[in-house]
Amino acid sequence: MNIIFYVALTLTVFCVVALLVAPVLLRPSLGARRILDMVQSNRPDARTISGKEQLREKVLAIARAFRARLGFAEDEGLKKRFVSAGMRGGNRVEVYFAARFICPLLGLLAGSFRQENTLFWCLSLAVVGYLVPDFWLGHKVKSRRARIRKSIPDAGDLMVICVDAGLGLDQALLRVGQELSLGHPDLHEEFMQINLEQRAGKPRVEAWQGLSERTQLAEFAALVTMLVQTDRFGTPIIRALSRFAEEIRVGRRQHAEEAAAKTKIKILFPLVLFIFPCIFIVLLGPALLNISASLGALK
Repeated sequence: MNIIFYVALTLTVFCVVALLVAPVLLRPSLGARRILDMVQSNRPDARTISGKEQLREKVLAIARAFRARLGFAEDEGLKKRFVSAGMRGGNRVEVYFAARFICPLLGLLAGSFRQENTLFWCLSLAVVGYLVPDFWLGHKVKSRRARIRKSIPDAGDLMVICVDAGLGLDQALLRVGQELSLGHPDLHEEFMQINLEQRAGKPRVEAWQGLSERTQLAEFAALVTMLVQTDRFGTPIIRALSRFAEEIRVGRRQHAEEAAAKTKIKILFPLVLFIFPCIFIVLLGPALLNISASLGALK
């Protein structure tokens, strides 16, 4: 009994001492306390989830489960298309798949209301509903590329000014992105993405190559090639950027001249189909009426 008593007393004393010493030994370090102070928030989260958000989450969960049951894996090419369209949200792919499941069902439902050729309308509207999300995504990608292409000459001129003023290429890129945040938000988003990748430790050339892959623009591909050549051969960056900005301006002017030259051919179709018939009616209408009236009087 004495042995059991001493063992129990020893364990009790050990537990009491451990409880007294644990707050001191397990206290987080100064760096850990700073991180906890930064990420910890005492603000009560009073935000309420609306019924629309709850319905959206339920639909996305059903689409996610249905896609997993069918064995459809996430397509990397589709993710790249969403990134090219400027959509980097986590649920964008799920919304896309949900739309591809729901739109054909809506097409079948709409086609069932047709009294004639019901099967034809159901199949046609289902196919259209299946293709509509893809067309919408393609339109988003093309429109964003067009906006970025229009903003490249301004960005090139600003980069030349910043580098000529003494800024480095990375600082010039950040400055140009900040200056273009209002006028060209798409290019601002891409430049900020490059800055974040470089701050995370990604090499400059790889970050610019990522920009070229996301946008799929020949101008950025030429810029990446120019940066690689300047790093390899030691060419002054200001001279290369000036040449690049000049080429971009010349290319933009040539594109405008090409579009202006094409309008002469494009205008022939509305001219022949819509304007010429009106002119013929105005010019020949009174004469035909007079001729018909004269022929009627002869009878």
